[in-house]
Amino acid sequence: MRLGDRRVEGLLPGRQGRVLFVFLVVNRMQDSTTDQLVDALWPNEAPAGAETTLRALVSKIRRAVGSDALGRGGRYRLELPNGTRVDLESALDAVHRAESAVQAQDWRRAWGPSQVALFTARRGFLPEEEAPWVLEQQRTLAEVELRALECYAAASLGIGGIELPAAERTARKLVQREPFRESGYRILMRALAEGGNVAAALQTYDKLSGLLREELGVSPSPPTQELHAQLLKMT
Repeated sequence: MRLGDRRVEGLLPGRQGRVLFVFLVVNRMQDSTTDQLVDALWPNEAPAGAETTLRALVSKIRRAVGSDALGRGGRYRLELPNGTRVDLESALDAVHRAESAVQAQDWRRAWGPSQVALFTARRGFLPEEEAPWVLEQQRTLAEVELRALECYAAASLGIGGIELPAAERTARKLVQREPFRESGYRILMRALAEGGNVAAALQTYDKLSGLLREELGVSPSPPTQELHAQLLKMT
């Protein structure tokens, strides 16, 4: 954790201090009450003396980040220095930029942000914690990672050439992670076909078609069927 040019994780008061600091960062655009901070730290049942412990943690965080950076009087809002980078926000911004570029079929403009979002999302979010607010952020990052995978695969496919293997690898990850998400199959089919393996592309369609029929009782969507028809013309 870095604020400006200072690393602060070593200054925070243990596990609870780190969790509290991250909660305040995530919710820094609004005031948090004492009750909300207690719930963030002890989601199941607050121990006796929870508010006393909380006040001690807040005091130590103030010393770590600066006494003027955290509100007082029972309502708390963390003020971060200008230019502070928050990984979750950076990942969301990057995936939005990547998706906009993919929509415009500007593959090279999509390529970089998709990787930024992907690498950032993969860092995870308080993996040892299970509070509801933590699980919500973990789900958000997991969705960002999925969207970034799709953008990176699409961008690599659109660029082509030496990026085709990356498109295929990433599309396979998409298919493995979301077996009912057809976009991953379409990218994989295109990547295989452009790499000269039309037979494998057709086998990918057959795999998808069989899965959808057996598990959901449906057929592939019209865009996927149209791609299949195009591939058949190439054989």
